[in-house]
Amino acid sequence: MAQSLQVERQLTHLHGDYGFDAPYVPIMLGLIGIAFLAFGFINILWLGAQVIGVICLVYGAFMLLSTASYVYTTRRGKFEVWAEILAQLGLHGDEQVLDMGCGRGAVLVMAAKLLPRGKAIGVDLWKSSDQSGNAVSVTQRNAELEGVAERVELSTADMRQLPFADASFDVVLSSLAIHNISSLAGRDQAIDEAVRVLKPGGKVVIADIRQTQRYTERLRELGMLDVSSHMLDWRFWYGGPWMATKLVRERKPY
Repeated sequence: MAQSLQVERQLTHLHGDYGFDAPYVPIMLGLIGIAFLAFGFINILWLGAQVIGVICLVYGAFMLLSTASYVYTTRRGKFEVWAEILAQLGLHGDEQVLDMGCGRGAVLVMAAKLLPRGKAIGVDLWKSSDQSGNAVSVTQRNAELEGVAERVELSTADMRQLPFADASFDVVLSSLAIHNISSLAGRDQAIDEAVRVLKPGGKVVIADIRQTQRYTERLRELGMLDVSSHMLDWRFWYGGPWMATKLVRERKPY
């Protein structure tokens, strides 16, 4: 237990900058919250509409709390949760690990810290709408700042058509990426690719905020073992439990 906590602290001691997930969302939530607070005070102080004013104040406060939850998750909470997930994988240090939709590399570099003799490979299309400042050069710089650049490889690739051979990886990870594919068929393709490039006995671990039930269904259709899904705690909520992240796991049969 003490060793696991030490590993988690090591993983969350980060030096890079990992931006904001979907940066337009907290901006929108915050602006709505401020607007409703302003409407509330206007209704109470100048228009005499006490009930409407109180309702606006309550809703405005609610939206600002949601904004705070979102910002905390994207800047701190998700790192803590992923550190726990990675520490529990029982990696030996020589594995090949793939991060599908790695973005600026938060999960990628944490995995690389556990791979002194292995490799962490990240693929992404580097869209700034999915993560602020998302670019391959930024991810490479973060890997350098974390001291794991020699263990990290980056590739510009679509997770629906991964440029890797069958059975290339011991572990496939993905954090808040697959849901960005708009079509059901495309999301299924990404799941199929994760399984294709996974070695027999390897594990897939996916954290996402939508579509996770379908991920589990598809993994079972593909014959994966120990498929499970559960909601992660408040540290991985993007505004509240209605936008909670769920974790999907599976193991590929030998």
